[in-house]
Amino acid sequence: MPRFPVTALRSVDLGTPDLARSEAFYCSTWGLERVDDAEGVVYLRATGSDHHVVALHRSERTELKAVTFRLTDDDDFDTISRDAIREGATPLSAPTPNAAPDGGVIMSLRGPEGGVLRFVHGDVRHAPKPPRPELPERLAHVNLNSTDVDRSAAFYEKALGFRLTDRSAAMAFVRCNSDHHAVVIASAKVNGLNHVAFLMPTWEGVMRGAGRMIDAGYPIAWGVGRHGPGDNVFAYFIDPVGTVIEYTAEVLQVDDSYIVRGPDHWVWPPGRTDQWGIAPPKADHVKAAQLAVRYA
Repeated sequence: MPRFPVTALRSVDLGTPDLARSEAFYCSTWGLERVDDAEGVVYLRATGSDHHVVALHRSERTELKAVTFRLTDDDDFDTISRDAIREGATPLSAPTPNAAPDGGVIMSLRGPEGGVLRFVHGDVRHAPKPPRPELPERLAHVNLNSTDVDRSAAFYEKALGFRLTDRSAAMAFVRCNSDHHAVVIASAKVNGLNHVAFLMPTWEGVMRGAGRMIDAGYPIAWGVGRHGPGDNVFAYFIDPVGTVIEYTAEVLQVDDSYIVRGPDHWVWPPGRTDQWGIAPPKADHVKAAQLAVRYA
């Protein structure tokens, strides 16, 4: 296994025009738990050890404010900063003690396409809760829209030390640990957030979580199905302010022996959208939602 300077996707910061409604949804329906708030930001954890996986900010519009990654070592701040600036990023803040509840040392930069990327080391961790199949454990991946997928994938590889795992016609999958992907980059006419995926303990958890969502009045937006790249089971939903979110499970674990496959490999028969052949074609309103959330 290669050494990755980024060891994990930690959390996302989401802007919402209705903070109370978003908090109620993510806590009472989606399956997260409020752990702290500070300066108008609400921090929500999953059952795993991460201090939080979602930070909700009150904002005028639904937007992606930041994506936070955990670094392997203190020395990686210098490496990431140097390489990211060389590859077109703009520094926003040097490594400094983090005043937010998650603590540690944090550094921020703006990527070439406008998104804020944050890097933390030594952040506060929780004792994991006993896993429950119907509740998210952590983030699985973040899917970002890009007007130039190959340029974006190259940034993650050259600047942040990720590895390309697979490349379909529309998406690049990059990883920073044994998960098949931590970031997916989707071809689009705009830059921004496509969706955020939350890892469930098993595929049974995806089904149970989906049932809870349906009971609460949130229909499945796409799925249930099994993806090609990553081999993960999925069910997509749209949250109350328009952010597309996903329950997923059974993400493929890979190492250096994994063979990167290209667009010619990842082809479905006509009309099929997943491996199983049971997920219906994605509806137009879901496609629109996956393009609507821009960077702050």
